[in-house]
Amino acid sequence: MASNIKSFQKVLDSTALAATKFIRRPPIDPKTPIQGKPRVPGSNAFKDHQEKEGRRLQKALNSISHGKNIFVYSNIRTKQVVYSLTRYLEKNNLLKQCVNHGKKTIPATVRKDMWVPYFSVHFREAQVGLNEMITVTKEYLDSKRPVDLRDQKQWDKENMGRVGQIMMKKERAYALMNQKATAIADVAFVLQKHRDHILDGVPESSKSGYKTVKARRRRRAALLKEAEQAKERAGQVASLEEQLQVEITADHSAPQEQSVKILWQDPYDAQCAKNWPGYIEHGQLRWTRNHLIGQEDFPVPSEDIIADGSFEQA
Repeated sequence: MASNIKSFQKVLDSTALAATKFIRRPPIDPKTPIQGKPRVPGSNAFKDHQEKEGRRLQKALNSISHGKNIFVYSNIRTKQVVYSLTRYLEKNNLLKQCVNHGKKTIPATVRKDMWVPYFSVHFREAQVGLNEMITVTKEYLDSKRPVDLRDQKQWDKENMGRVGQIMMKKERAYALMNQKATAIADVAFVLQKHRDHILDGVPESSKSGYKTVKARRRRRAALLKEAEQAKERAGQVASLEEQLQVEITADHSAPQEQSVKILWQDPYDAQCAKNWPGYIEHGQLRWTRNHLIGQEDFPVPSEDIIADGSFEQA
């Protein structure tokens, strides 16, 4: 019977499992001593201990594929873009990435209904992992032009002479917050820049040892501490596997050898880059009912990815 159960074990993605409510609020044995004695499950001490255990489990699960995935979310209202090494958004990490462009340009908290998946980047190895003045352009004015023909004449008289002038403070703030196009162009540029590292691996010159005795001593101490943390996290993951009777692995979206995979919510967004290196695998994100980036992808033919012409910031 045990062999049959073992043969039907599920394989779960560690990055997706870390975002579940089960991990954020893991089950705790009521007999577990908390602050010196067992606590009632509804008490504040029990809830606080449960929350801390959930954060420890999340860190242990994220360490399995740390650095191999970059998950990108965009704000549906302001078009702000944030990057995360975890599939779920952390409040402190999100708010630190938002640049202050003026009053009410940084969200007060993380609203799940405002941040949606944009795209994700996946690597085989973890190691591989604005203009000074913004002026008004004709394209920018065309996008703001009123639809009503009766208002267009007066609007053109007031605004068409602004071409080439510096944007007003409020307009500049919204232009800087719109990072969707620049995020894609930046990803394409960085992937092209690190072409040799992706195809040939990390060069040996970057793995050279430290020259001074103190530096080597500090490095040895750091390696020992890192090994202890890895052993502790591996034990936490193993205990969770035994509890769930499943096998927890790294992300299922791992690309092929010597390649990088990009999964798009909208493949048409790839046109924001001037060109893409040949070793890039493009795919489409699977739609999900929640606001997390999906685990599986739909393959997209390379001819459907439009990345032609130069990229210019509006």
